[in-house]
Amino acid sequence: MNYSKEEVMQYVAEEDVKFIRLAFCDVFGVVKNISIMPEELPRAFGDGIAFDASAVAGFGDESRSDLFLHPDPGTLTPLPWRPEHGRVVRMLCSITYPDGTPFECDTRSLLKKAVADAAAEGYSFYFGAEQEFYLFELDENGDKTGRTYDNAGYMDIAPDDRGENIRREICLTLEQMGIHPESSHHEEGPGQNEIDFRYSDALRAADDALTFRTVVRTVAYRNGLYADFSPKPITDKPGNGFHINVSVKPAKDEAFGSMIAGILDRICDMTAFLDPTPDSYHRLGRQKAPGYISWSAENRSQLVRIPAAVGEFRRAELRSPDPTANPYLAFALLIYAGLEGIKNKKELPPPADLNFFRADGETLCKYKKLPGDRGTAKRMAYDSEFIKAHVPDRIIRICCQ
Repeated sequence: MNYSKEEVMQYVAEEDVKFIRLAFCDVFGVVKNISIMPEELPRAFGDGIAFDASAVAGFGDESRSDLFLHPDPGTLTPLPWRPEHGRVVRMLCSITYPDGTPFECDTRSLLKKAVADAAAEGYSFYFGAEQEFYLFELDENGDKTGRTYDNAGYMDIAPDDRGENIRREICLTLEQMGIHPESSHHEEGPGQNEIDFRYSDALRAADDALTFRTVVRTVAYRNGLYADFSPKPITDKPGNGFHINVSVKPAKDEAFGSMIAGILDRICDMTAFLDPTPDSYHRLGRQKAPGYISWSAENRSQLVRIPAAVGEFRRAELRSPDPTANPYLAFALLIYAGLEGIKNKKELPPPADLNFFRADGETLCKYKKLPGDRGTAKRMAYDSEFIKAHVPDRIIRICCQ
């Protein structure tokens, strides 16, 4: 819905909009918002709306706490779960200091810069997100229990799959917001689900990934359930992945291969941002979550899988990230790693046509491993010249010290 500022004002007046939510996320990808009334829209578009940054994790302290939100009119969307009369809409925002200087911890703006840097080199990157989540029952106080919503398995159907109607409601809600899911199904874990999206440009894909988590949690709660996106909700069951499909245009074979080579080369530097919690490392290396740096076609034991697709659908699927990652940071780093590979004409190593979960120790020792814990990943990111070149120092200190 690529609205202009004037069209937003008209929409608000004609559609009985009473509240406008100005949304953003902190450096950890947690969504925040402030609601304003329609009469405040001219000020929001003109000067921005101030908020207390000291109360947002990683944004600052009381000594320099004022920041301003500037809504992006192209992100206007209704919130379908709010009342039809006195409607509520949402816009995503960029963040600045009071003098108009961009705020360095605004990760959405960081991704916009990465997109612009790639375009200056003649390339466009496209992303498709696959996020997994568990559904748990709530107790009488509305708190999460340890009871999963069902005990179904991979791509099971109703009545074993009780999440079918939940996924349907999620998909219909997303469509009302202008977001179009590609497919949905039950995953391997009990109560585990997945909804996938067709590829789109980097900023739209990150916006949609962030919105998706909000919609899933909202729909789940309305149905008496808790949606858990954490990397390892149940110790002995499959973890939740945030599989990121990435492609590049112009879609030349050499550029595609060099893009993947660049990502493989920088994956250890990026892992602290792709897998940002201690529990992230309880997922990696088991139950289809990769533990080694490798690639091949179709093989789901690999770090990078090249799915069976041709033409515009040709893509590389990175399988190590989990849904606790900030999608703006994740996509920005993947663009820079892919672009570095293309510019330096990096060559892919030979494909690893083996099952890493069944291979013997002699075979595995030939491959480099991903960081095995949060501390190692943070140290590798903190010492990385690649990360220092593309991530503001303040974010590095917040996330990696």
